Formats: sequence, C-alpha cells, structure tokens
Amino acid sequence: MRVSSIFLPLSASGPKDLVERLVQLVAGLFLYGVALALMIRGGIGVAPWDVLSLGISSSTGLGYGLVTNLTAVAVLLLWVPLRQRLGLGTVINALLIGPSADLALWLIPPAPSLWVGVPLFLFGLVLLAFATGLYISADFGPGPRDGLMTGLVERTGWRVWIVRTLIEGSVLVIGFLLGGPVGVGPVLVAFGVGPLIGWFLPRLTRMRGSRTRLLARR
Repeated sequence: MRVSSIFLPLSASGPKDLVERLVQLVAGLFLYGVALALMIRGGIGVAPWDVLSLGISSSTGLGYGLVTNLTAVAVLLLWVPLRQRLGLGTVINALLIGPSADLALWLIPPAPSLWVGVPLFLFGLVLLAFATGLYISADFGPGPRDGLMTGLVERTGWRVWIVRTLIEGSVLVIGFLLGGPVGVGPVLVAFGVGPLIGWFLPRLTRMRGSRTRLLARR
C-alpha cells in the first residue's frame, strides 16, 4: 500500500478539495482541544477516558501521562481486527489536541461557580461532538478512540450514538472500578457525547460530500 493511500483522503477530488480538507482537519482537532479545556474549566469532573487513565494510574503507580499514551497504543491495537485505516488525522490528533487544550486552559479561567461551570461544561461537550464530526468527516483518518468507534460502527452496523455510548460507558465503569474519580461530568460525557456525535457526523459528512461533488463538476 502506498503512503499516499494511507495519509490522504480517498475521496479528494483535487488540490483545492485537499487543502479544504486539511483546514477542516486542523480546525476540528484544534476545537477538540478547546472543548476539552472548556470541560475541565467547568469543574464538574473529567471525561470517561481520563477516569480510566486516573484509575489505572492509581492502581499501578504509573504516571497519568504515561498511562494516557499507553491507553492510546492499546486502543490502536484494537484497530487491527477492525481493519481501520491509519491516517494523517490519527497522527495530527496526537500532536495538536494537547497543545490546543493547553492554550485554551491558559486563556480560559476556572469557572467561579456551578452557575458558570455547568453551562461551560455543556458548551464544551457540544463543541467536542461537533469537533469530532468535523475532523472525522475530513476523511484523513480518525484518532485512536474515534477510530475504535467508527470501526465498531462499520463492523456491527449499529448507530454511531449507540456504539459511542457503549464505549464511553464501559470505559467509565472500568475506570471507576480501578479507583478513578467519577462525578456528574463523566456521566454527562458517557451518555451525552454519543448522541451528539451521532447527530453532527452524518450532517457534516453530507456537507463534505456535497462540496466534493460540486468541485468535481467544475
């Protein structure tokens, strides 16, 4: 398999479409990091995957950052039986989300109260789902966790929101059993992000497809 077939979108109709997809990819991943920062600043809990990482960290004594990276590697190994395609989006995911989240955390102060924190968290949750749909529909390959979701959707035929909710819910339960902190925030993410991605993703994909067909006619 050629490198270009792995790292470039399969349906790109020309250089202009390719550039637009790259912009969409970077914008989606940047907004994903911003969304994580908004949720953290909301102050009502961490996301399910962070509950899992913190639970493993407390159980093993390994650092949180190391556990987060090892978890991503383990998730990528699950791609093998699902036959997911590693893409440029997968690589940039690992490089961009962290710095964009750090930048947003530097710019956004912690919520002074729950009256501010809850809306901030909910806005971050909606933005997270939108950003996920945005960068996945750019067709450069999903990040490790989103690739697990899209792979299971393809293999099972289940709806996106069902698969995502099952993944987030399972991760939340395992993290809790391992000693990770659970609050209102993780529960909202576990059972809210799946339906939101299920709403955004097909709409963004159709918009992307319509744009591609329009460019192909020119």
